[in-house]
Amino acid sequence: MQARLRGYGASELCGVSCLADGPDTWFAEIVLAFGGRIEAVVPAEGYRAGLPEGHRATYDALLGQAVEVHRTGLRESCPEAHMAGSEILVRLVDRLVAVWDGKEARGLGGTADVVAYARRVGVPVDVIWPAGATRD
Repeated sequence: MQARLRGYGASELCGVSCLADGPDTWFAEIVLAFGGRIEAVVPAEGYRAGLPEGHRATYDALLGQAVEVHRTGLRESCPEAHMAGSEILVRLVDRLVAVWDGKEARGLGGTADVVAYARRVGVPVDVIWPAGATRD
């Protein structure tokens, strides 16, 4: 991710993320480390409660640094809400950076679904999958 973002100047770098644990958070942290700004998408009112307990402090800190927070208006943190959040995210970005192994989504709103949506609406997609990485 660092290599993909390094070419942007701090003033033009704005990352949009749902701030989930893993690549979503790493992306936001890299954007901030490079002097950029972040916007957050909250898929549902209950989203935070569904995150791993050990990730919630990081989520709160990043959410607090977001220059703008976008919400779906949905209450329950479910696959439909996650997909709705991802669709908002895709509509906000010029390019989607996806950490993805190329496999099908395990359920609605997985990375494969988000990549497919971005491609359908004409948003360029950069897929990153480090050599030797495994899905689980």
